[in-house]
Amino acid sequence: MRTDTIFYQLFLTFHSLLFELIGQPLEKAEHYKFTSVEVKEKAFRFDGIFMPDTLDQPIYFVEVQFQDKPDFYWEFITEINIYLNQYQPVQDWQAVAIFAKRSLEVKKLTAYQEELINNGRIVQIYLDEISSASIGMDLVQLIVSKKSQSPELVSGLMQRTRTEIVDATIKRDIVELLETVLLSKFSKLTRQEIETMFSLSDIKQTRVYQDAKQEGIQEGRQEGRQEGIQEGIQEGRQEGRQNEAKRLLLRLLSKRFGKLTDRQTLLISSLDVEELEELGEALLDFVSLVDLDNWLAEK
Repeated sequence: MRTDTIFYQLFLTFHSLLFELIGQPLEKAEHYKFTSVEVKEKAFRFDGIFMPDTLDQPIYFVEVQFQDKPDFYWEFITEINIYLNQYQPVQDWQAVAIFAKRSLEVKKLTAYQEELINNGRIVQIYLDEISSASIGMDLVQLIVSKKSQSPELVSGLMQRTRTEIVDATIKRDIVELLETVLLSKFSKLTRQEIETMFSLSDIKQTRVYQDAKQEGIQEGRQEGRQEGIQEGIQEGRQEGRQNEAKRLLLRLLSKRFGKLTDRQTLLISSLDVEELEELGEALLDFVSLVDLDNWLAEK
């Protein structure tokens, strides 16, 4: 979520989630604006920045790490220092390093890095060790969960969403986040597996459903199908599910990095289900389209 799409949407939807993760009063979120800022040197981009609306509160720099990366802290600290030099903010700052699990923590820290951690300048969060409290935290647990755990987690999330969330827009955003997580992590999920997690009424509210339905209707007319798409996502059998995953990945990449080249689109469209699943995991740490090109070149 470098500007990871899933976490970016999580922080946008659940504005208090960061403060819940770092053990700060949730009320503080009311005085912060969440954004993502690119610093000019080497086009570094933070996964997220929480900017306070007062001078007496710190800026929070956020980075999410889902892969083993020995130079993670050096890059994070460099991004922060470049930002401070470029924007010269008056406020103090604190860095939040979010790891998928503790085993991804940098194994060898320098004395300087240890000092920043020990004095609280850098806060470390391990997602596999957090406890459930809010819907946002439940979504975080889903991100790091195993496939076998997903149905129960999604079922619980949907139940909480129906009973705790009144705003229809937020409900739709949560369902779309769930879809994004599931398609990014488990592109091999079958139609039956998806339907056990969502009710059809939930799915119908999402933009992904509406897009798929329209595309399916058009394809159905072209191919002479009488049933069109059979309520959009319900027609997500093996080939349809694979095509849906491709469309979602292309949409996520375009939203994050801008328009893809024809070659990039063609190469992604040629990936099989397993490779799509790998790409869904890999894009969490892409910094630019160069990383996408390098990943595609290895396939």
